Amino acid sequence: MKQTPVISLKNVDVCYRRHGLFSRKPKNIFWALEDVSFDVYPGETLGIIGRNGAGKSTLLRLLAGIIAPDRGTIEMNGLKATLLSLQAGFDPFLTGRQNITLSGMLLGMTRKEIAEKEEEIIELADIGDFIDQPVRTYSTGMRVRLGFATAHYVDPDVLLIDEVLGVGDADFQKKSSALIHNKIKSNQTVIIVSHQVRMLENMCSRIITIENRCVKAPPHFHE
Repeated sequence: MKQTPVISLKNVDVCYRRHGLFSRKPKNIFWALEDVSFDVYPGETLGIIGRNGAGKSTLLRLLAGIIAPDRGTIEMNGLKATLLSLQAGFDPFLTGRQNITLSGMLLGMTRKEIAEKEEEIIELADIGDFIDQPVRTYSTGMRVRLGFATAHYVDPDVLLIDEVLGVGDADFQKKSSALIHNKIKSNQTVIIVSHQVRMLENMCSRIITIENRCVKAPPHFHE
């Protein structure tokens, strides 16, 4: 029996006004996505590939509800989608511990959920006593680890991942990749974008291609 999609995009377009211009004449509008249509099914891991600037990140922002389409429709069927982003909402003058609360709330967690997971987040971030120091004193690697550790404990209906596996040092990449694989194996619905085709082929049950702002290739499945 054919499954019912948990997400359905139909003829979705997104346009941006070019920087510094106030006119909405056609020549001043940039179409980031054009006529994009596809479905996402329960428990699948969908990969989205495309070159830089193809519209992959714009598509994730649409699915996360950060922006709305200019034309077309997105049906989420009451589900919550969360974008796994690093350093979301970090305030450089707050401590790492305080930023766990701030970032976690921006990612959709409640204060109670954050308090229950705080020690696990701190252990995963592995930044030692710096957790009680202002984030402005952190190295880039420390900020990345804290951002990933916080986002990892968000438990949405649909998890959106934007190139997270390609950041940080080698040890962090190995740890974060293993944790993402565990989420994928848990039957959570996951959408991950990248321009690394081989990585997505190893992780995803289905892949679509965004090219020149459109879905150019039909979906294909990996058995």
